[in-house]
Amino acid sequence: MTSYLELTDVNKTFGDFTALDGVNLSVEKGEFVTFLGPSGSGKTTTLMIIAGFEKATRGDVMIEGRSISALAPHERNIGIVFQNYALFPHKTAADNVYFPLQMRGVGRTEGLKKAEEMLGLVGLKGFSHRYPKELSGGQQQRVALARALVFEPSLLLLDEPLGALDKNLREQMQIEIKRIQRSLGVTTIFVTHDQSEAMSMSDRIVVFEKGEIQQAATPLDIYHKPQTRFVANFVGESNLVPATIVDGTKGVARTQALGDCDYQPAAPLDAGRPVSLLIRPEHIKLSRQPIDGRKNVSMHVDTIVNYGDNALVIGNVGDQQMRVRVLGRDVVVIRENEDCTISWPSEAVFVIPEGKGA
Repeated sequence: MTSYLELTDVNKTFGDFTALDGVNLSVEKGEFVTFLGPSGSGKTTTLMIIAGFEKATRGDVMIEGRSISALAPHERNIGIVFQNYALFPHKTAADNVYFPLQMRGVGRTEGLKKAEEMLGLVGLKGFSHRYPKELSGGQQQRVALARALVFEPSLLLLDEPLGALDKNLREQMQIEIKRIQRSLGVTTIFVTHDQSEAMSMSDRIVVFEKGEIQQAATPLDIYHKPQTRFVANFVGESNLVPATIVDGTKGVARTQALGDCDYQPAAPLDAGRPVSLLIRPEHIKLSRQPIDGRKNVSMHVDTIVNYGDNALVIGNVGDQQMRVRVLGRDVVVIRENEDCTISWPSEAVFVIPEGKGA
């Protein structure tokens, strides 16, 4: 079965610089997919190629099995919202939302009625006669979203639309965008470099690095089962420990700092294969004494960073730095420059074979 949106072997070069190298991606109808990655990783370039503002050097973009690569942006029936909103300052909120309908030949009476309905959907009922300068940043963002949705686009593209908002408003708008997307069922591509934003909003996350897709998976799989060292490091906090497989069937790996560590193998790996062991900080228990049934090692505490509701304990096991995330009330069991025991169960260890995005 053909996916709703399909990118096939998409490449983009600017002179000698390769911005995208063989991007392949399928997006299902109604999905909320987030492009996540650092600046310059290729996520926005991919979005602009889908929108038609950039032309791929090679490859194809299809919607419902039909190539749109040769179509101009206005011919693609795609809604897009940028970080700067790009509202017309001389037009009211209603007229801003009506504008794309006007360009499609919809009469003013009918168009303004649809604009009013869309403003109501985004929580701006009663704001139709206000100008952009009379609206807050969050309200302007909602107007831009309404304008992108009013003509019932086949696809909605959001290029870091929340970047200019403060933390509280940003979190509020994350919830609102997801609510609106679900209510309309519109297929959505969202670009961000913010991990928490991607984790909280997405059906799937596509992680970009150096013009390539490192991994495309659900938020939980991206976090708990990263396929490359880059994904493990970029998404969330991580302890990545160099190791060598001792028994790939039973799940035993040997490290220099932590000794032998058990893990639960997803697939057999050859003995002697170099790997990295991922142990998320929140899966590690900090205590004064060893805990039965877990891997226990002694750690010297260097730094404790207290965030109130939780604390980050940073220490060393030999030459290996380890990070432990504990509840704020639990940090009283240890102080800086003291020794403690850290422990974890085998199911907390995820193995990343070397050579995969290392």
